[in-house]
Amino acid sequence: MSDMTSNSELENSELKLFDDSPIRTEPFQVEVVRSKKRRRSVSAQMHGDILRVSIPSWMSKTEEATNVAEMVRRFKRKIATQDVNLAERARILAKRYSLHTPNDIEWAENLTSVWGLCTPSTKSIRMSTRLVGFPSWVLDYVIVHELAHLHVSGHGPDFWEITRRYEKTERAIGYLIAKAGDHENTEENDFDVIESDGEVKT
Repeated sequence: MSDMTSNSELENSELKLFDDSPIRTEPFQVEVVRSKKRRRSVSAQMHGDILRVSIPSWMSKTEEATNVAEMVRRFKRKIATQDVNLAERARILAKRYSLHTPNDIEWAENLTSVWGLCTPSTKSIRMSTRLVGFPSWVLDYVIVHELAHLHVSGHGPDFWEITRRYEKTERAIGYLIAKAGDHENTEENDFDVIESDGEVKT
Protein backbone atom coordinates (compact mmCIF):
# COMPACT_ATOMS: atom_id res chain seq x y z
CA MET A 1 0.00 0.00 0.00
CA SER A 2 1.46 3.35 -1.04
CA ASP A 3 1.94 6.28 1.32
CA MET A 4 -0.53 8.27 -0.82
CA THR A 5 -3.21 5.64 -0.35
CA SER A 6 -2.49 5.40 3.36
CA ASN A 7 -2.77 9.17 3.80
CA SER A 8 -6.03 9.25 1.85
CA GLU A 9 -7.56 6.50 3.94
CA LEU A 10 -6.42 8.22 7.11
CA GLU A 11 -8.01 11.51 6.06
CA ASN A 12 -11.26 9.77 5.16
CA SER A 13 -11.31 8.03 8.53
CA GLU A 14 -10.76 11.34 10.31
CA LEU A 15 -13.15 13.31 8.15
CA LYS A 16 -16.12 11.47 6.66
CA LEU A 17 -16.43 13.79 3.68
CA PHE A 18 -19.55 12.23 2.26
CA ASP A 19 -21.17 11.09 5.48
CA ASP A 20 -24.95 11.64 5.43
CA SER A 21 -25.19 11.51 9.21
CA PRO A 22 -26.01 14.78 10.99
CA ILE A 23 -23.79 16.39 13.59
CA ARG A 24 -24.69 14.67 16.83
CA THR A 25 -26.94 16.35 19.38
CA GLU A 26 -27.43 14.92 22.86
CA PRO A 27 -30.66 15.24 24.87
CA PHE A 28 -30.61 16.35 28.49
CA GLN A 29 -33.07 16.87 31.29
CA VAL A 30 -34.49 20.34 31.88
CA GLU A 31 -35.24 21.89 35.24
CA VAL A 32 -37.09 25.22 35.47
CA VAL A 33 -36.45 27.45 38.48
CA ARG A 34 -38.75 30.42 39.14
CA SER A 35 -37.05 33.26 41.01
CA LYS A 36 -38.62 36.32 42.61
CA LYS A 37 -35.22 38.05 42.46
CA ARG A 38 -35.07 37.70 38.69
CA ARG A 39 -37.02 40.55 37.12
CA ARG A 40 -36.81 40.13 33.34
CA SER A 41 -33.83 38.08 32.20
CA VAL A 42 -33.73 34.34 31.59
CA SER A 43 -30.56 32.33 32.15
CA ALA A 44 -29.53 28.70 31.82
CA GLN A 45 -26.64 26.58 33.07
CA MET A 46 -25.69 22.94 32.74
CA HIS A 47 -25.41 21.03 36.02
CA GLY A 48 -24.22 17.58 35.07
CA ASP A 49 -26.85 16.21 32.69
CA ILE A 50 -29.46 18.76 33.77
CA LEU A 51 -30.07 22.11 32.07
CA ARG A 52 -31.28 24.47 34.79
CA VAL A 53 -33.29 27.36 33.36
CA SER A 54 -33.96 30.31 35.67
CA ILE A 55 -36.93 32.54 34.86
CA PRO A 56 -38.79 35.38 36.64
CA SER A 57 -41.53 34.15 38.97
CA TRP A 58 -44.18 36.26 37.19
CA MET A 59 -43.66 34.65 33.80
CA SER A 60 -46.68 32.91 32.26
CA LYS A 61 -46.65 29.25 31.26
CA THR A 62 -46.65 30.24 27.59
CA GLU A 63 -43.67 32.56 28.05
CA GLU A 64 -41.95 29.89 30.12
CA ALA A 65 -42.38 27.31 27.36
CA THR A 66 -41.05 29.71 24.71
CA ASN A 67 -37.99 30.71 26.72
CA VAL A 68 -37.18 27.17 27.83
CA ALA A 69 -37.43 25.92 24.25
CA GLU A 70 -35.00 28.62 23.11
CA MET A 71 -32.48 27.76 25.86
CA VAL A 72 -32.74 24.06 25.04
CA ARG A 73 -32.13 24.84 21.36
CA ARG A 74 -29.05 26.93 22.18
CA PHE A 75 -27.52 24.38 24.53
CA LYS A 76 -28.16 21.48 22.16
CA ARG A 77 -26.27 23.37 19.50
CA LYS A 78 -23.49 24.30 21.90
CA ILE A 79 -23.04 20.69 23.03
CA ALA A 80 -23.11 19.39 19.47
CA THR A 81 -20.48 21.86 18.27
CA GLN A 82 -18.06 20.61 20.91
CA ASP A 83 -17.91 17.30 19.04
CA VAL A 84 -16.76 18.98 15.81
CA ASN A 85 -13.11 20.01 15.49
CA LEU A 86 -13.54 22.77 12.91
CA ALA A 87 -9.81 23.56 12.76
CA GLU A 88 -8.91 19.96 11.96
CA ARG A 89 -11.76 19.65 9.50
CA ALA A 90 -10.67 22.83 7.71
CA ARG A 91 -7.05 21.64 7.65
CA ILE A 92 -7.96 18.35 5.98
CA LEU A 93 -10.31 20.00 3.48
CA ALA A 94 -7.71 22.68 2.65
CA LYS A 95 -5.12 20.00 1.99
CA ARG A 96 -7.48 17.85 -0.08
CA TYR A 97 -8.64 20.73 -2.30
CA SER A 98 -5.38 22.76 -2.38
CA LEU A 99 -6.75 25.73 -0.44
CA HIS A 100 -5.28 28.11 2.11
CA THR A 101 -5.70 27.17 5.77
CA PRO A 102 -7.44 29.79 7.96
CA ASN A 103 -5.72 31.29 10.99
CA ASP A 104 -8.82 30.46 13.00
CA ILE A 105 -12.26 28.97 12.43
CA GLU A 106 -14.95 28.80 15.10
CA TRP A 107 -18.66 28.44 15.71
CA ALA A 108 -20.83 31.54 16.09
CA GLU A 109 -24.29 31.55 17.63
CA ASN A 110 -25.10 35.04 16.33
CA LEU A 111 -24.88 34.16 12.63
CA THR A 112 -28.61 33.83 12.14
CA SER A 113 -29.00 35.01 8.54
CA VAL A 114 -25.86 33.50 6.97
CA TRP A 115 -24.23 30.06 7.06
CA GLY A 116 -20.67 31.30 7.35
CA LEU A 117 -18.55 34.41 7.44
CA CYS A 118 -14.98 34.89 6.21
CA THR A 119 -12.64 37.82 6.94
CA PRO A 120 -9.87 37.47 4.36
CA SER A 121 -7.70 40.20 5.92
CA THR A 122 -7.27 38.15 9.11
CA LYS A 123 -7.90 34.74 7.52
CA SER A 124 -10.67 34.13 10.06
CA ILE A 125 -13.82 32.09 9.49
CA ARG A 126 -16.97 31.81 11.59
CA MET A 127 -19.55 29.09 11.08
CA SER A 128 -23.21 29.40 12.02
CA THR A 129 -24.34 26.97 14.70
CA ARG A 130 -27.50 26.56 12.58
CA LEU A 131 -25.44 24.00 10.65
CA VAL A 132 -25.72 21.65 13.63
CA GLY A 133 -28.02 18.80 12.67
CA PHE A 134 -27.19 19.09 8.96
CA PRO A 135 -25.36 16.24 7.16
CA SER A 136 -21.58 16.42 7.53
CA TRP A 137 -21.09 16.90 3.78
CA VAL A 138 -23.11 20.13 3.98
CA LEU A 139 -20.87 21.43 6.77
CA ASP A 140 -17.84 20.49 4.67
CA TYR A 141 -19.23 22.43 1.71
CA VAL A 142 -19.67 25.59 3.78
CA ILE A 143 -16.10 25.24 5.07
CA VAL A 144 -14.75 24.81 1.53
CA HIS A 145 -16.88 27.76 0.41
CA GLU A 146 -15.33 29.97 3.09
CA LEU A 147 -11.83 28.65 2.39
CA ALA A 148 -12.32 29.66 -1.25
CA HIS A 149 -12.79 33.25 -0.08
CA LEU A 150 -9.23 33.18 1.24
CA HIS A 151 -8.25 33.02 -2.45
CA VAL A 152 -11.02 35.06 -4.12
CA SER A 153 -13.18 37.60 -2.32
CA GLY A 154 -15.67 38.07 -5.13
CA HIS A 155 -18.17 35.71 -6.71
CA GLY A 156 -17.01 35.43 -10.28
CA PRO A 157 -16.09 32.34 -12.28
CA ASP A 158 -12.72 32.02 -10.51
CA PHE A 159 -14.42 31.73 -7.13
CA TRP A 160 -16.93 29.09 -8.24
CA GLU A 161 -14.23 27.15 -10.04
CA ILE A 162 -12.40 26.84 -6.72
CA THR A 163 -15.54 26.06 -4.72
CA ARG A 164 -16.60 23.32 -7.12
CA ARG A 165 -13.43 21.38 -6.38
CA TYR A 166 -15.64 20.00 -3.63
CA GLU A 167 -17.58 17.19 -5.27
CA LYS A 168 -20.89 17.81 -3.49
CA THR A 169 -21.08 21.55 -4.04
CA GLU A 170 -24.27 21.51 -6.11
CA ARG A 171 -26.04 19.06 -3.82
CA ALA A 172 -25.06 21.08 -0.72
CA ILE A 173 -26.25 24.34 -2.28
CA GLY A 174 -29.58 22.72 -3.02
CA TYR A 175 -29.82 21.45 0.55
CA LEU A 176 -29.11 24.91 1.99
CA ILE A 177 -31.61 26.56 -0.36
CA ALA A 178 -34.27 24.14 0.85
CA LYS A 179 -33.39 24.80 4.49
CA ALA A 180 -33.53 28.54 3.93
CA GLY A 181 -36.92 28.18 2.29
CA ASP A 182 -35.70 30.06 -0.78
CA HIS A 183 -35.85 28.38 -4.18
CA GLU A 184 -34.33 31.23 -6.14
CA ASN A 185 -30.74 31.40 -7.38
CA THR A 186 -28.52 31.75 -4.31
CA GLU A 187 -25.11 31.78 -5.95
CA GLU A 188 -25.14 35.50 -6.63
CA ASN A 189 -27.80 36.88 -4.31
CA ASP A 190 -28.29 34.90 -1.14
CA PHE A 191 -24.94 33.32 -0.38
CA ASP A 192 -22.12 35.87 -0.43
CA VAL A 193 -22.22 39.56 0.34
CA ILE A 194 -19.06 41.65 0.65
CA GLU A 195 -19.46 43.90 3.65
CA SER A 196 -17.75 47.27 4.08
CA ASP A 197 -15.52 45.84 6.83
CA GLY A 198 -14.07 43.30 4.44
CA GLU A 199 -16.01 40.33 5.77
CA VAL A 200 -17.47 37.86 3.31
CA LYS A 201 -20.77 36.36 4.38
CA THR A 202 -22.17 33.09 3.06
